[in-house]
Amino acid sequence: MTTLDDIDRQILLELQRNGRLTNQELADRVGLSPSPCLRRVRLLQENGVIKGYAAMLSQDALGLSITAFARMTLLSHTSQVVDAVEEKLRAIPEVVEAYLLAGDDDYLVKIVIESFGAYEDLVRRELRTLPSLSSIKTTFAFAVIKPPSPLPIP
Repeated sequence: MTTLDDIDRQILLELQRNGRLTNQELADRVGLSPSPCLRRVRLLQENGVIKGYAAMLSQDALGLSITAFARMTLLSHTSQVVDAVEEKLRAIPEVVEAYLLAGDDDYLVKIVIESFGAYEDLVRRELRTLPSLSSIKTTFAFAVIKPPSPLPIP
């Protein structure tokens, strides 16, 4: 793990809030001049602390009104089965996040899609064809109570 000081933490917090800040704006917010600020950002990138930058999109504006969380359980956990399941999950565009779990279920998958009908089609066409699938339990989200937020930085 990279050792972070208070300025590094502030840089990371500011960039998580707004990754489009100019170097000058970021430097002003963290109390540095632009050159040392840019050096720190580049070092954080080189050390893999900052993995990349992305735009946050509106699901509603794109017509993706359904958010589903599918908990999946497998019958077999051989390396071949797990590798095939994970490869297939990564290839489904509607699967925006997928987690390997400990406990009763094997995977938690977040799916963003335009309608309940489209979700049913996705289950039939993609999810039910996963190797060694035992069960799928789906929960639909009504609203976002807390949107993705900055990571807590130790």
